[in-house]
Amino acid sequence: MATIATRRFLIAGQCLLRRPYSTAEGLPLTFASPRQAFYHNVNVRQVDVSSTNGSFGILPSHVPAIAVLKPGLVNVYENESTTAKYFVSSGSVTINADSSVQILAEEAYPLDQFDIGVRTISISTC
Repeated sequence: MATIATRRFLIAGQCLLRRPYSTAEGLPLTFASPRQAFYHNVNVRQVDVSSTNGSFGILPSHVPAIAVLKPGLVNVYENESTTAKYFVSSGSVTINADSSVQILAEEAYPLDQFDIGVRTISISTC
């Protein structure tokens, strides 16, 4: 009886060891809104998103997941020295078992397209 339980335990352990994660250095990212595609299967280092369940970072070999995006920033770390920031109104993020990530946003704009002066004026007049 103990040998059957031991075999089942070992088989279950082998299944966990063979989880189909990517061993690639990059994280294939596809990120788009109805108006613009920002990335199409481009390898990046890391992506940080804000979801309804909290903010989290996505690295290669992240556990597969699906989350609803809340209004906030999406940070894309393209390489050691380049980070792109986007404001997203809402949408979804899908992390696949092969480490690929899809971000589909209702609206998304690069943060560098926002004018801080206009935002400050509009807040102060409210």
